[in-house]
Amino acid sequence: MALSIITMTVDHRYRYLDGAHDVLATAIYPLQYLARLPADIRIWLAENLVGRGVLLEENARLREKQVFLNAQLQKLTTLEAENRRLRILLESAVNTPERVLIAELLAVDFDPYRHHILLNRGRQHGIYVGEPVLDQHGIVGQIIRADPFTSTAILITDPSHALPIQIDRTGVRTLALGTGNFQELELPHIPNNEDVKVGDLLVTSGLGGRFPRGYPVGKVVKVEFDPGSPFAHIVARPLAALDRIREVMLLESDSGVPEPPAPAMSAPPAPRRPP
Repeated sequence: MALSIITMTVDHRYRYLDGAHDVLATAIYPLQYLARLPADIRIWLAENLVGRGVLLEENARLREKQVFLNAQLQKLTTLEAENRRLRILLESAVNTPERVLIAELLAVDFDPYRHHILLNRGRQHGIYVGEPVLDQHGIVGQIIRADPFTSTAILITDPSHALPIQIDRTGVRTLALGTGNFQELELPHIPNNEDVKVGDLLVTSGLGGRFPRGYPVGKVVKVEFDPGSPFAHIVARPLAALDRIREVMLLESDSGVPEPPAPAMSAPPAPRRPP
């Protein structure tokens, strides 16, 4: 005890044992690190895992909000075009808010001549046959089968699908037929003398009672006038990213009441192309 007291006194007053301090501190540093390691790991896990979960949840909320706001912008774009032509035909649609539901894709039909997608919403969520399906850019398709917890939608590019549309610039009405190609829609029965230009916006006409009027569908990318045929060959590109969508928006009808089950509006089936 006396030796310990003398050693502490000498170390405190004269600093003769600083070298020994450094050696001992270096020797016990690994033990100190190992003693702190469990607490450091716990703090790191709490900060990173909890923070990641909060960020993922916030990101999901923002993505849903973005899809909804982009869909509203689509209607505003159509209203601008109609105001330029002094039309007020969408006044009722503006005054009547539409209920929407966000759904995620569960599966995609890889048949090149059948464009169907499976969604994670069904009858239990209010989904019904004939309900319009959109993404943040335009019309995607419509529901053709509603199960209790899932539903199947047909895309507008399916060869058996036809969508009533009109050219936003001129008001000319026709059908947009699926071609089996995610990037192409055909517009039949438009006369050669009709005013159609590349870049014209196609919107839903509201005819048929399935799709509300005024939602973007696609843009004209090719116009060919054939003197030997009474109708022009017109091809449009869908605005919706049909081959890349992950979430879609299901739009309830203006009445708010599900329509009775009915087959999807379709065109005569196209012959299968050879592989």
